[in-house]
Formats: sequence, structure tokens, C-alpha cells
Amino acid sequence: MKNIAIIGSTGSIGTQTLDVIREHREDFCVSALACGKNVSLLAAQIREFHPALVSVADEETAGKLKDLIPEAQCDVMTGMEGLIAVSTIPESDILVTAVVGMLGIRPTIAAIEAGKDIALANKETLVSAGHIIMPLAKKCGVQILPVDSEHSAIFQSLQGNTGNRIDRILLTASGGPFRGKSLDELRTVTPAQALNNPNWDMGKKVTIDSATMVNKGLEVMEAHWLFDVDVDDITVLVHPQSVLHSAVQYEDGAVIGELGVPDMRIPIQYALYYPHRPHLSGRRLNLFELQRLTFEEPDLSVFRGLALAREVGKRGGNLPTAFNAADETAVDLFLKGEIAFTEIPDLLAKAVDECEFIENPTVEQIFETREKALKL
Repeated sequence: MKNIAIIGSTGSIGTQTLDVIREHREDFCVSALACGKNVSLLAAQIREFHPALVSVADEETAGKLKDLIPEAQCDVMTGMEGLIAVSTIPESDILVTAVVGMLGIRPTIAAIEAGKDIALANKETLVSAGHIIMPLAKKCGVQILPVDSEHSAIFQSLQGNTGNRIDRILLTASGGPFRGKSLDELRTVTPAQALNNPNWDMGKKVTIDSATMVNKGLEVMEAHWLFDVDVDDITVLVHPQSVLHSAVQYEDGAVIGELGVPDMRIPIQYALYYPHRPHLSGRRLNLFELQRLTFEEPDLSVFRGLALAREVGKRGGNLPTAFNAADETAVDLFLKGEIAFTEIPDLLAKAVDECEFIENPTVEQIFETREKALKL
């Protein structure tokens, strides 16, 4: 029996993690859950999985939760203190970090220091603090198990190849809803159009980032830290079928990749069970029906956020934090209709240009950089 804690339990990855646990109740116990303000869904999760501890955003939300489940036998905490308590609860073996944004950094560090393995779905943790997280995990003997479909595919493609040199990582992207569009065509894009991802069901922030391909840029930075590969040795492939989830090219020229249907439960389950592969219900890949796989180079003149992300990833320091924080602001402004879709990379470039560079930022300096970039 493996004990699981989840931060971000009511989001897309969190709910799908609970789907996996639901299918394998004999193997898992939910020790603790944390979310923001979706108390109705959290209440249902508490009734079903009986965690010993839960955490929500603030005291007002905690009051609403207690009104919904007065009979629940679990402790309720709030804020960052609650997130860290959930992440370090002694009963858990592994923490699923499914929160969005840099909120995941401090709980992840605390969990690593407490000896918890990390099922990592929060890419911003490594984008901003990879230089802190990866050495700390090594020092504490903790596994960082990627949950993003692309990074899980790379991780799976590395199995059995310890000691073999990676020549190149092939990081795939669906291309989003605007693959093949010109810059002029994107100037009038609406939030509803940008939220219509052709393959994946994700939260709003990640879906918009997929449409701008900023998400792929963040994944390049994440892969750099996860797999200790230079940014220049990571190639982004636009693959609209989303069947090859990513691959590794070795120095002998062999390419090993992971293929499957676009179902996030597969990488989630692999992280929870690693290195085992028990049965998982769901649709199976049928190559006879698919017939063909296609690959294209991303148009960096159109998807300028990806080009900027690669540059920022190579420069490092606190610039990825400025880039990521500005993206939070820019996506929010776009969803509110206050800026055009094509203005998003302009705001990111402005934040990076105005960031005072720090080569090896501390956690405090990371968050100071974030606060400044959010206001640009």
C-alpha cells in the first residue's frame, strides 16, 4: 500500500490522479489533499478518500468546507502552511505536485527535505528553481518522477539505458489550435478559440500556453533540468496527432520514444507505480486506424514565446522566473480581453529585458523576481 498526498487535487491532474487511485484502491491510500477554493469538489473527494489532512487557500474557504462536511474526520489547514503540511505529512510516501504556477516551489522543497518522492506535474517548480530542486533531490535520495506526458515519455525512453549518452531530446508539441496560422491571422484570436485545444483537456492557463507554445518553451526548460541536457540539445517537434509523446536520440543514432493515446492517466500511473506497469482501463492506440504520423518544425517567427523561452532557458538565473511570472499576467489579461493574443510574447520580452539578472537566485530572490515581473 502506497500513501499519496496531492497538492492541486481539484485541478485537471489532481482529479485524474484520483481516477488512477480509484481504479487501484487496493494499492493506494490518500493521506492528504490540498486545493485552492473549489470546496464542493474537495468535499466530495474527502467523503470518498478520507484523507487525514486537507488544506485550502484561506480561512474563509476553510469555513465553507467545514460547513459542507461537518462530519469529516480530518484536519483542515490553510495557505502556504497548509500546503507544506500536506506535502510533508509523515504518512505519505509520494507527493503529487499538481498545483499551477510557482506556488509549488516551497511545498516541493519541503517534501524533498522530508524524504518524499515527487510525482512532478508542476513545471514551474523546475523552470524557476531547477538549480535548487535537482541537487536537493540528489542529496536527499529522492526520486523526481515526471508526470507531464512529454517528460514522462522521455523518462520512459531512458529506462534501461543508464550509461548511454543522450545525443538529443525530441520534445513533441501538438501545435495547439493555431498550427499553420500566420501572425496576422492570430491578431484577432479570441479566448474561446485559444481555449479549444485539439487533443488535450487541460486547465485554462496551460491551454492558453499551449496555444502560444509558451508551454513548450517552459517544457524545454524543465527537460533541461530533469535530464541534465543543454537547451540546444532539445529539439521541439510539432506533431499534431499527439501520439509520439516525446523521444530520446542516443549517440549511436537510435531513437527511442513512447507512443500512446493522449490520456494523462498513463504518465500519472507510471509515476505512482514506477517502475511497474499495471493494467489501466481506457482507449488503446490503434496504428491501423491512425495510418500516419507527421512532424513539422515550429514557426518561431509566429510562436515568438517559444523562441524567447529557449533564449531565456540558455541564459538561466532568475530570467525564467521573470518569463514565467509575466506569462501568468499576460494570460490573465488576454482571458479578460484586455490584450490581444499576439501581445502575450511582447509582455514576456518586456519582463525579461527589465529583469535584474541574478545567476543563482535563492528561493527568496526567485519570489522577489516573480513579484516584480507580475507587475510589468
